[in-house]
Amino acid sequence: MTTQQAYGETAIGPDIPIVEAHHHMWPSDRYNRADLERDISQGHRVIKTVFIDCSASYRTDGPDYLKPVGETEWAVSQQGPDGICAGIVGHVDMYLGSQAGEVLDAHLEAGGSSFKGIRHNVAWDRHPDTNNALRGAPEFALLDPVFQAGTAEVAKRGLIFETWLYFNQLSDMKKLAQAQPDLRIVLNHLGGPACNGPYAADRPGMLAEWRRNMADLAEAPNVYLKIGGIGYKSFVEQSVLDGPRSSEFLAEYWKPEICFAIETFGPERSMFETNYPEDRHLTDFVVLWNTYKRIADDFSADERSWVFEKAASSVYGI
Repeated sequence: MTTQQAYGETAIGPDIPIVEAHHHMWPSDRYNRADLERDISQGHRVIKTVFIDCSASYRTDGPDYLKPVGETEWAVSQQGPDGICAGIVGHVDMYLGSQAGEVLDAHLEAGGSSFKGIRHNVAWDRHPDTNNALRGAPEFALLDPVFQAGTAEVAKRGLIFETWLYFNQLSDMKKLAQAQPDLRIVLNHLGGPACNGPYAADRPGMLAEWRRNMADLAEAPNVYLKIGGIGYKSFVEQSVLDGPRSSEFLAEYWKPEICFAIETFGPERSMFETNYPEDRHLTDFVVLWNTYKRIADDFSADERSWVFEKAASSVYGI
């Protein structure tokens, strides 16, 4: 058995350059650099990666609000000629308001040109059995004046603000984008379609609202979209989670939504992500990229270039 076949599928289109726009990593056996190296060596041509905050290696002393800077310091130590962690997105609590500028500057000092921005997740739903953000964000976080004072500090430095939220919060993101047109916003995980809690019984109804909200949000030119999270437990029906699933299955399941999202935002504002390792309970790294390549099979060569490489390279400047 070849290395490429070790996970059950051989990489499709192995010559297509990929910028992995969203992965996590820890200095432990949860998912470390060696794990990522193993995954990107299985046949897909991953030329660079963007590390996204996951509370890894926070500082253990000093003021609490500066502790996330330790993650950027650690991510820099994981960089190498293979392009891993070419871009780094850390965390700053946007509820620091204007004081967030001090923490952003500390991240910039630690990460230099590799530090691209911050993520503060705001996923919230009124139903208690929906998986809300680990940051404990309240309802309407993106509209809070103090939170927006924090994002204004991000914009002043030409950095990126990222978040993941649910489909029924997308109108709040548009309001933030309109209020701060100089803020580059990266929406994670396909705009947060939900299949848990009360939405499990009516995926078509949820997706209809998701489509309306996504089309409205796409009117804001400073919002970019990550296509991923397709194995995240909140986003797929329980029957799908009975995997592992093949790329053929996943492509058929997700193609209508992914093609709609890319058509709505345009390939220049859309980039594929794995959200690894959070999605590996459903499928592996090779199958996940095979899924995206199957979905993009009908795209033009230029469109494929944008969604697999150029959009992420452009947004993150890597």
